[in-house]
Amino acid sequence: MTTDPHEWDALSADELRGRGSVKWDPSAHPEVLGAWVAEMDFGTAPAVLEAWQESARLLEFGYPAPSLVSAMSEATALWHAEQYGWSVDPADVAPLADVIKGLELAITEFSAPGAPVIVPTPAYMPFLFVPEGLGREVIQVPMLRDDHGGFALDLQRIDAELSAGAGLVILANPGNPTGKVYRRDELVALADLVDSHGARVFSDEIHAPLTLFGNRHVPLASVSAAGARVAITATSASKAWNLPGLKCAQLILSADRDRVIWQSIGPMASHGASTPGIRANTAAYSAGGDWLRQVRDYLENNYAVLLEELAEALPMARVAPLEATYLCWIDLSAYRGDGPADVDFADLLLEEAGVRVNSGAAFGEVGVGHIRLNIATSRPILREIVQRMAGVLVPTGAARGGE
Repeated sequence: MTTDPHEWDALSADELRGRGSVKWDPSAHPEVLGAWVAEMDFGTAPAVLEAWQESARLLEFGYPAPSLVSAMSEATALWHAEQYGWSVDPADVAPLADVIKGLELAITEFSAPGAPVIVPTPAYMPFLFVPEGLGREVIQVPMLRDDHGGFALDLQRIDAELSAGAGLVILANPGNPTGKVYRRDELVALADLVDSHGARVFSDEIHAPLTLFGNRHVPLASVSAAGARVAITATSASKAWNLPGLKCAQLILSADRDRVIWQSIGPMASHGASTPGIRANTAAYSAGGDWLRQVRDYLENNYAVLLEELAEALPMARVAPLEATYLCWIDLSAYRGDGPADVDFADLLLEEAGVRVNSGAAFGEVGVGHIRLNIATSRPILREIVQRMAGVLVPTGAARGGE
């Protein structure tokens, strides 16, 4: 396909390796192309960069002033009102170090003590190991697939597990690694079900600004009174504006009982959010929209490039429909060659193709035979990634290396 030229097309692997990011860390594999960890290669919005530079100029290396936190809360609330139609009281927005801190709080403070947690899979990797580290049993509930490769929650199975005593559902909305944007009716059904059991939902909405192809994010807490009661919402500007190293996220409270709990735990729970991160998140929500639109346009074109390249080079690869994020879920099980059914394609591609992706098995038992591929890079690099993959993958049953 032909696409309009963009300055990001000029990004080179050598330049990216010099940025100090783990995604492109050259120490172990100097020539590897990074397509794994969830960060983009596009830098950040000019307004965010200016805010960070201002923070450094002011020597904001201490704990954040209440005025900075209030500005972040107000910017977060305004963003959610304008983008998603969700009216949020800024007083209900609190800083966190990251979304995983929100998950930990959902488990330890906002859900039934000791109750198992339900994780629809494939799921963001920490959803599977963080609860176990906090002493909770993790119940994997594979998502249903439709004829077009899309995903849906298995509400019948979730109902059964809640009936058996589970107390928390962990949801990525939009989905990671599925790229799914949940429809309002899906979220209403989930909220009603969970509410009927007196359980909760941790809703990780960090990828919400990255909806693509006309899809619109719907916050779980906004769909109904039940949604507000069950939801524990965490989000951040870190994925959409590329800020994970600045350590700042937002917890959005929507249930009265959570507001009461927060009065006692809030000061320490918020302690890890960095002052430059708070200022950068504020700038992203309040002045980063134009840059974000460029990002979404570029990602939509990159997805089209990926599909075109795979159709030519690896036509049996099956890519889940991408409705949001820059993370593509790809089934490569038709390219096992003469390897075992549980071959780890991430290891294979790293060692033989010099491409680093995430292993599907890390996202749950249903992920065997899959990879998660990050397409938030330059189009020339993306094309090279696919060509390198095609150079080492062979159809299932065929001998590798042509033997």
